[in-house]
Amino acid sequence: MASENVYVEHCKGVNGLDKVILREIRGSSAEVYLDGGQVTSWKNEFREQLLFLSSKATFKPPNAIRGGIQICFPQFGTIGSLEQHGFARNRLWSVDRDPPPFPANTSHRAFVDLILRHSEEEVKIWPHRYECRLRVALGPGGDLMLTSRIRNTNTDGKSFTFTFAYHTYFSVTDISASRRTRDTGLFG
Repeated sequence: MASENVYVEHCKGVNGLDKVILREIRGSSAEVYLDGGQVTSWKNEFREQLLFLSSKATFKPPNAIRGGIQICFPQFGTIGSLEQHGFARNRLWSVDRDPPPFPANTSHRAFVDLILRHSEEEVKIWPHRYECRLRVALGPGGDLMLTSRIRNTNTDGKSFTFTFAYHTYFSVTDISASRRTRDTGLFG
C-alpha cells in the first residue's frame, strides 16, 4: 500500500467503519471500505459521483453495503451452494502492507492493496483455503482501476473452482433515458 500521504488517507467512515480515501491532484477521488473490500464512492475531477450508493445502505457488518462496487467471490449470483454473491462482500478485508509486485503500471500514487484470507469458520461452508488480493488505484486522470488476484493456498494441493465479479452500480441521472451499454477496456 502507498504510505499515508496526500493521495491516501486512512480514516473512519459511516458507523465508525474503517475506510481509505484515494485522491488525485485534479480532484478525483475514491472511497474504499475495508468491510467488504468495497468501493463506495468514485468522483471525477468535477466531483461528480460516478457510483450509485443506495439510501438504504446500512453500513452494518456483516451485511453487504448496498451500491458501489461489490466484490463477489467465491460465487457470483445464486448458482452454487453459498449465499448470493459469495461471502467476500460480507467479510472484513485487511490492508496488505507487503503485496507481491504488480506487473501493471506503477505510476499511480493513489492506491490501496487489500487482502482477504480464508477463515476457519468459512472452511466449514466452503472447504478451501485462499488469498484474495485487491488493488484499488486511482490514476492521475481519475480512472479507477481494480486488479484482483486469487491464489489457492490449500495445503493438500487440491484445486477448486469459483466465480468472481465486480458487481458495479453506476450512477445515472435519469434512469428513463438510460439504455443498454457495453463495457470496453476490460481485461481478464
